[in-house]
This record gives sequence, structure tokens and C-alpha cells, in this order.
Amino acid sequence: MNVVMLIGNLATEVELRDVADGKKVASFLLAVDRSARDGADFVRVSAWDRQAELCAEYLGKGRRVAVDGRLRSRSWEEDGKRRSAVAVVARSVEFLDGPRRDEGADAIPFEAAAG
Repeated sequence: MNVVMLIGNLATEVELRDVADGKKVASFLLAVDRSARDGADFVRVSAWDRQAELCAEYLGKGRRVAVDGRLRSRSWEEDGKRRSAVAVVARSVEFLDGPRRDEGADAIPFEAAAG
């Protein structure tokens, strides 16, 4: 079973890109606290299509979210060295913060679910 659930704060702004066949992908780095003294883990997250658009529109660095998704690993060669990375592909992203100060109370959807 490949299931990941994380709660953290965005460590970067959301980057929205158009990819093949009119699909969109949003990516961001999520900082997930380990413990009070142990720092944080930083996890790359990607969201697709309508969920990607909602993340790009409503989220920004520092915003708190819950991510439900799956792990995806990849490897490549760079400068003669083998590299690898593990990231999360979001199934849903739940916005945990209230609206930004410049937005109304109903401005942020509760959850951006894949659909």
C-alpha cells in the first residue's frame, strides 16, 4: 500500500506549469515538523489539474496544509553520478489556514481534491 498523509507549511511558493495535453501541475516544498528540537523534513509535493490550479491560486509560502497522496520515486544521472528523489503526488490538499487578510472569509476552498 502506498499512502502518505502529511501536515506542514509551504516552504516555497507554488509553481504552476502547463504540461502535455493541456494538463497542469503545481509543485511546492512542504516543511513537516519532526519535533520541537529536531527541525523539519522538506518534502516535494505535486498536485495535478484542477487541484493544481486551486493550490496555485490560494496557497503561498508559509500556508498550512494537509496532504493525502502517494510516494513517487525517480532516479537520474547528473554529472556522472546517480541521483534519486522521493516526492509526494497529492490526491487531495486540504487548506488548514483561514483566508489571507486581503480575502473574504469564503475565499479559500476547504479542500482541493483530485477530481
